[in-house]
Amino acid sequence: MKSATRSANSPFLMTLATGHPPVGGISKRGFDILAAVSALVFLSPILLMIAALVKFTDGGKVFYGHPRIGHNGRSFRCLKFRTMRQDGDRILKEHLQANPQAYAEWRATRKLKDDPRVTIVGTVLRKLSLDELPQLINIIRGDMSVVGPRPVVEDELELYESAAVYYLRSRPGLTGLWQVSGRNDVSYASRIAFDTHYVKNWSFTRDVVIVARTIPAVCLSRGSY
Repeated sequence: MKSATRSANSPFLMTLATGHPPVGGISKRGFDILAAVSALVFLSPILLMIAALVKFTDGGKVFYGHPRIGHNGRSFRCLKFRTMRQDGDRILKEHLQANPQAYAEWRATRKLKDDPRVTIVGTVLRKLSLDELPQLINIIRGDMSVVGPRPVVEDELELYESAAVYYLRSRPGLTGLWQVSGRNDVSYASRIAFDTHYVKNWSFTRDVVIVARTIPAVCLSRGSY
């Protein structure tokens, strides 16, 4: 995988990038490294089991890396266990062309509740948020944080408008205020508000509280699909 690089082709991002260090500084980064390394060691048997399930489902790749925008406009590959069929782009295109309601849902949220691309194993992984565990590697690399704004693609960030500057001041999070507040069940405007509020009001105590709230949110599968 390539390391993070500036998304230099976007004038929008270039005007927002400030060069400031990410929110939380050394204390947040230290917590990220300790938590991510500990989690990888503790969860390694589960990670190996999931990798085997994904591989044996259709013989395809275990991991999927999709470009996301990180701190200060840097692009990185956000890692997940693959939950979709390998011809997902074709399936999505055909599905949206044939279903106006699905197209409207995709335009509004960039997600589908009933996504035809998702495999049977992928559905379970998404419900339990287990597909996102490889992002622990992103955290160790410095692409992401344990807690932070929701990772977004460049086109999505433009929907943040004036709030985008706050997004770029923090590393995206494996979990965050958006996840413990309803995740996909909340409106897009609410997601932006959660990300903005998090960055404006960051504290180490708030991060600890969000991590603690993530456990029941994941167990109850609130807003996961």
